[in-house]
Amino acid sequence: MYLIKEFLPYHPNGITFKGFCNGMEISNQTFYSIGGGFVVQENAIMEQQVSHDDVRFPYPISKADELASYCERENMCISDIVLKNELVVKKADKIDFELKIIWQVMLESMYLGCHTEGELPGGLHVKRRAFDTHKKLIKGASYTHPEDWMATIRNTEVKFREILKWVSCFALSVNEVNASLGRVVTAPTNGSAGVIPAVLMYYLVIENHEADFEHIKKFLMTAGEIGSIFKKNATISAAMGGCQAEIGVSSAMAAAALTELLGGSVAQCIVAAEIAMEHHLGLTCDPIGGLVQIPCIERNAMGAIKAINAAEMALDVNPKDVKVSLDKVIHTMWETAKDMHKKYKETFEGGLAVTVRMVDC
Repeated sequence: MYLIKEFLPYHPNGITFKGFCNGMEISNQTFYSIGGGFVVQENAIMEQQVSHDDVRFPYPISKADELASYCERENMCISDIVLKNELVVKKADKIDFELKIIWQVMLESMYLGCHTEGELPGGLHVKRRAFDTHKKLIKGASYTHPEDWMATIRNTEVKFREILKWVSCFALSVNEVNASLGRVVTAPTNGSAGVIPAVLMYYLVIENHEADFEHIKKFLMTAGEIGSIFKKNATISAAMGGCQAEIGVSSAMAAAALTELLGGSVAQCIVAAEIAMEHHLGLTCDPIGGLVQIPCIERNAMGAIKAINAAEMALDVNPKDVKVSLDKVIHTMWETAKDMHKKYKETFEGGLAVTVRMVDC
């Protein structure tokens, strides 16, 4: 039985399996999809928390202020602190190996999305847009694989007006792959999977043509830490917090990571994340027909552009002059999420999902 109007206690995205034998219930297990690709069993939640608490990290981080304090004390950037913590649970070569896989999937999803035309499945008859945009931007250049494609873009003369189109194209391409059941990286979720690869790709092909894996590694580590702070103190699930918890968080993650690669201080990285989230506060999750297509795909492009803008703004400010901290914005986001009516949290019972029905499309 599907209970759309009832939520289980731990998380809105829950499912209970019951087993019966001769009419008698013999088993009962509940699972929750908590965002970012994570599925947890109800009776294992506390056990999982205990096991995590047993790990002794050199720099245990819960709040952004703690992260900033460690960085200042140790004279290290965010990605350095993250690496020190990661080395407690994994060897350096394993960390590099897994980060390379993450980036490869991101790159391949952009490549696939930019080279696939047609209509997305699901009944909304949404035409893929990345293909046409990419075709105009690439100007008939030839290449044979994703890495070659990236090198080709690096060597293409990009006009100022085309920068925004490239970034949007990267973001759209990933989420068109996601909307067609393709493989993407939850960053932090499937619905917001296009923001981080789009901003990272922007850095690699527009900002720094000499960038290598070390830059990719720093970007992903910094972005991951910011996302982790949001997850610990608020949520990365649209079912709990609306789209501010997905596009807003991904934009903040990308903004901080880009700021680090552009030479910003730790304080400026945190300011960039704050700016990006501040201007996503209250964003609802109202997908038409319950599909991750409208307005979700476009929102990734907007989130990527906001991340770049937030990074540039942060680089031009003195962090001491900033009135709002990242921790306060995260707290505000969580309070906003709790105040938000449940119909704006991925239920497709409010917003665009109501004013524009599938039959209208």
